Amino acid sequence: MGIILHDYQTTIKSRFSLSGIGVHSGKPVSVHFNPADADTGIVFHCLSVDGPDNEIPALVSEVGGTDLSTILGDPSKHHVATVEHLMATVFALGIDNVAIDIDGSEVPILDGSAAMFVAAFDQAGIDVLASKRRFIRIVKPVRVENGASWAEFRPYDGTRFEVEIDFESPAIGRQSFAGELSADLFRNEICRARTFGFMKDVERLWAAGYALGSSLENSLVIGDDHRIINMDGLRYPDEFVRHKTLDAMGDLALAGARFIGCFRSYRGGHRLNASALRAVLCDTANFEIVETTRSRRGRAAEMTAIGMPTYAPWMI
Repeated sequence: MGIILHDYQTTIKSRFSLSGIGVHSGKPVSVHFNPADADTGIVFHCLSVDGPDNEIPALVSEVGGTDLSTILGDPSKHHVATVEHLMATVFALGIDNVAIDIDGSEVPILDGSAAMFVAAFDQAGIDVLASKRRFIRIVKPVRVENGASWAEFRPYDGTRFEVEIDFESPAIGRQSFAGELSADLFRNEICRARTFGFMKDVERLWAAGYALGSSLENSLVIGDDHRIINMDGLRYPDEFVRHKTLDAMGDLALAGARFIGCFRSYRGGHRLNASALRAVLCDTANFEIVETTRSRRGRAAEMTAIGMPTYAPWMI
């Protein structure tokens, strides 16, 4: 299988912090990552909000907006925006439980990719916990469509992504990426791909309150002449589709458990990713909850179906 199915849940070994600006808000923000107990999941604590309402779990049921980023919580009240690069990192590195303190309303964009998140989590280290890990195994195809765009989950013996994009701009055109999810794949082929946009859209986005913190330091920008403005050029020949794959990984990490299956999309985005995930989780006929068992000789993991637990964060 493409993804290593460890038997037990994990968390980080030590606390660490990252600071930067929000790509849309333009405001400075600091994020503090703390080890967490088994079955905590990934949980944001909004330090600017007092009382019990400051906690937002990283679940698709909490998604309150998908315009240009994935937003957890109510965008008109307390929320955490642009969670996708961070969530892709914990998903790909196999980290199940982290308590995240954030003093703003948007995860810092850093260099526009997930590379700095990977480096920070690698330095903190991963700790294996005593509780078994559960997985969502896709058992039947589920597909959502929006015009010419579509996304689907299909049964598959592993965790696989197949993402295709198609832009009118000749700087991008039609690109596709396919691969089995693993920490090595993410580090070597995905995590450095940056968020991107078009110079022609800048004034419109600014007027709408978006991209206020965007710059050539954190975004890949395509000029009016369809050329890449960034002096360093592309990090990958097909950096655009790799970043869309990164985004999909982060959005699907909001399932509340790892999925076993293949995710495919064409001309997708945050809204379509969330719609596909909701379409799967809204009907238990689409999936089953499984956990790993290993033989005494340490052979490849086999999946064992188990009953639905009393607490099922992936149910929406």
